[in-house]
Amino acid sequence: MSRFRVFFLLLLGLLLAGPGYAQQQPATPTPKAEPTKPRKLSRKERKELARRAALDAASRQRVNLSEKDRELSESFFVDGVRFLLLEDYNKALERLLKAYALNPTNAAINYKIAETNLLSGNLRDATNFALAAVKLDPQNAYYYLLLAQVYSSQKQYEEAIQTYTTLIKVVPNSGPYLFNLADLYMAQGKLNEALATFEQAEQKFGPLDEVSFKKQQIYLKQNNLDKALQEGEALITANPDEVRYVLAQAQMYATNNRLPDAIRVAEQALKQDPDNPRAHMILADVYRQQKNSQESERQLKLAFESPSLDIDNKVRILVDFIKQLPNPDLNQTAQELAAITTRVHPKEAKAFSIAGDIQTVSGNRSAARSNYLKAIRLDNSRYQIWQQVVLIDAELSQVDSLLLHTNQALELFPNQAPLWFYNGVGYQLNKQPTKAVKSLEYGRKLATDNPELLAQFDTQLGDTYHELKDYPKSDAAYEAALTFDANNAQALNNYSYYLSLRGEKLERAKEMAGKLVKQNPENDTYLDTYGWVLYRLKDYTGARQQLEKALKTTTDATVVEHYGDVLFRLGEVDKALAEWQRAKKLGGASSLIDRKIKDKKLYE
Repeated sequence: MSRFRVFFLLLLGLLLAGPGYAQQQPATPTPKAEPTKPRKLSRKERKELARRAALDAASRQRVNLSEKDRELSESFFVDGVRFLLLEDYNKALERLLKAYALNPTNAAINYKIAETNLLSGNLRDATNFALAAVKLDPQNAYYYLLLAQVYSSQKQYEEAIQTYTTLIKVVPNSGPYLFNLADLYMAQGKLNEALATFEQAEQKFGPLDEVSFKKQQIYLKQNNLDKALQEGEALITANPDEVRYVLAQAQMYATNNRLPDAIRVAEQALKQDPDNPRAHMILADVYRQQKNSQESERQLKLAFESPSLDIDNKVRILVDFIKQLPNPDLNQTAQELAAITTRVHPKEAKAFSIAGDIQTVSGNRSAARSNYLKAIRLDNSRYQIWQQVVLIDAELSQVDSLLLHTNQALELFPNQAPLWFYNGVGYQLNKQPTKAVKSLEYGRKLATDNPELLAQFDTQLGDTYHELKDYPKSDAAYEAALTFDANNAQALNNYSYYLSLRGEKLERAKEMAGKLVKQNPENDTYLDTYGWVLYRLKDYTGARQQLEKALKTTTDATVVEHYGDVLFRLGEVDKALAEWQRAKKLGGASSLIDRKIKDKKLYE
């Protein structure tokens, strides 16, 4: 015998040595043994076992080969298997086909060629070679399994079912494959066949928990609730210490509107495991269906108190609450659940984030920001949370916080245009227009693919350039904003008002202010702007009408002072003086108000 032949047989002996696997054909159990379902192998274990079987089969030749051809065929085969395990399918197929050319009636070679073709996506050749392998060695279970897999990959489920059926019938000790067959029947919706196959497996191996669960699924799909519940009760009886079976039964009762039974079984679960969150969740849902909101909330809070109800489940429940908020009947409960979540999961950023979301929707902005900042301290990588903090800063007009948080966020997210926008707004509100322009212009470059945001930048730049007295840039920015949205209220109001102060383009200012008032006839700010534009055009009667409308809803000192100026132009000096005095008393009038009152004269 050649040295290669000795080496090959030694290698084969080593590969076939060692402990058995659960997927190998089991010995017939003795009557006293506890029936159990064979353990399912991992993918790695199945591949290793199949490799051993293939090598074993390859050592048995069906045709008379010369010693040289035998060695050459075995060499190609071993090389092919090695490349297959390395997932180099082209080289594997090349070697295996050379082995096949020398020995085409070898079942193991056909099997490995079929497997390689399956893995590389050539299903037609995989089918042909798998069929050949089964024909050449009809007692090898692995060949049937591969053939069934090839058929399933092509959605030829009837052929796959027939392959499993033949395997179980022809190959001794193939009972474990009843489970594969039953699962295939279930996947095809052949529920009666699946049920019969599971029952056949139970006759062979005894009651199995997994089979009971699958039979329950079948009964439920068949709308046979009683049978499904019977399976559940049998599971509980057979496993009295397994609370998961009790919970599954309670859930089934609840899902099928058998609410008193659901409560009974869920409470049974709590006797076994008093802090079980799932039992409390089932009870919370049942009591909700029974319109017992107080008890439902109590059970829900008990579930939330449990650390074993993971944070993701709690977040999902709180998200459902958010969809129903704001709601006076739910606000308090949602906030209490959020508070429990942050207390039970103090190191989870998402706990504080969802609490912030609930408080935001409920209108508690300060508390929301506090929770968002706690979330950021635990995990500062989520831009959406920073965005929420910045928005709240802006809504609360807390300029110092706005600048602090936008600057911190921009260190992490320098390419986020909205952060630059609010950073610029913060500097503008803080009377730092030069820094504001710098931030706004930089952010504007990042917003070129977002026309709406770009228009917001342009509007804000219009305001900021006006403060810097760079009027050409201010006007250009406003015009750009209005090109995108001709009804941009901030741009229409501020642009027309600033033009009136400068006494420039007054007809354009009148057009914009008039359009805005037409769209918002009761807005006192817009009425004041329109009135002042008319004043600058010397239409004092028109200005008076607009300002008197504005004064119905505002006591703003600027509007009152403007009204006094109009009255003075109309020759009503005493009334004008009274309005100036009122404006001074209100606070916030112009720096000229004292001279106007003292001299009873208009200064502009």
